[in-house]
Amino acid sequence: MTDKKSDDYRMGDGEKDPFMGMPPPPPRSASPPLSLHKIDNSPGLSIVAYCMASISMTVTNKYVVSGTYWNLNFFYLAIQAIVCILTIMACKQIGIISNLKPFDNDKAKKWFPISVLLVGMIYTGAKALQFLSVPVYTIFKNLTIIVIAYGEVLWFGGSVTPLTLLSFGFMVFSSIIAAWADIQSALSGHFEADTSTAISTLNSGYAWMGMNVFCTASYVLGMRKVIKKMNFKDWDTMFYNNLLTIPVLIVCSLLTEDWSSDNLARNFPEETRNRIFIGMIYSGLAAIFISYCSAWCIRVTSSTTYSMVGALNKLPIAVSGLVFFNAPVTFGSVSAIFIGFVAGIVYAWAKIRQSASSAAKSILPTTQPTMSASAASARDAIKG
Repeated sequence: MTDKKSDDYRMGDGEKDPFMGMPPPPPRSASPPLSLHKIDNSPGLSIVAYCMASISMTVTNKYVVSGTYWNLNFFYLAIQAIVCILTIMACKQIGIISNLKPFDNDKAKKWFPISVLLVGMIYTGAKALQFLSVPVYTIFKNLTIIVIAYGEVLWFGGSVTPLTLLSFGFMVFSSIIAAWADIQSALSGHFEADTSTAISTLNSGYAWMGMNVFCTASYVLGMRKVIKKMNFKDWDTMFYNNLLTIPVLIVCSLLTEDWSSDNLARNFPEETRNRIFIGMIYSGLAAIFISYCSAWCIRVTSSTTYSMVGALNKLPIAVSGLVFFNAPVTFGSVSAIFIGFVAGIVYAWAKIRQSASSAAKSILPTTQPTMSASAASARDAIKG
């Protein structure tokens, strides 16, 4: 590499003829109107890509697990993880992913408990999505934010502002309305099954959703605690998460799920078999798409914009359930979706204000702050 300072010196050291004209500018290379560079730095496209990836992931999961006789959730999640790992390794081989560290046994042992928590999170999420509609699942998923927030208060010294508490109130209120609307729809016969079966299905869904909330919070809080010690980057986290869950998921599938030919035929009916397989493969790819689009959105916009997009994205995900899966459209369900949407916006705004307040406090003061006598004594003791 040449030294920039020495280059500048040689250009002005008097050896060049001062009467020589400036060299003609190099010809401009013709570039296509929409180059890859423009796409890669487009805020609008990154936001659309992130929204489409998350919506398609939820819809695909719901499609795969919503079969009448579906009972192979561990197998489905294992396929997701395998597809994800194969895709990551292929991207590393062709140079798309360059910052993935080699596999380390010691790191794998330390990360394995986090992967077990991940299995609990994705399994309970799949079971909840199997019994609940997409709008209700999306609304109840907001409750995870509350558990994580108070977990951070207890374990990491976080804080909850009044505006954040307001958003939590909206989240709880929207969940209550969603549950009430679902129960009313079941009692009114809007579901295909009879009333008692529909109520039993909803109760199972709420039970799995409750377990998913706590499993998700445990996974997120545990990962936050361990990830700082491991010094993992995004691709490292995804690689270890998926790789270490594969043996757990396969063992759980072999031990707890029915692998008889009759059960396989019920889970994969001939008329929808190919579509289910395509959905299972796509769900593994979608996990990578979401991770990439999240990083892309943050890079070309800001973390603030990303937070707001995540809040606004709740609405199209919930609406997609109404469109693709014929979920009951009632005043209660629409109200729950809207209130949950407002709760997400209020929460995102609360986090933005909290981050701005923290940044303002971290700025160096321009005046010497007033110090109490005890603090002054402690300072003098340290100096001495």
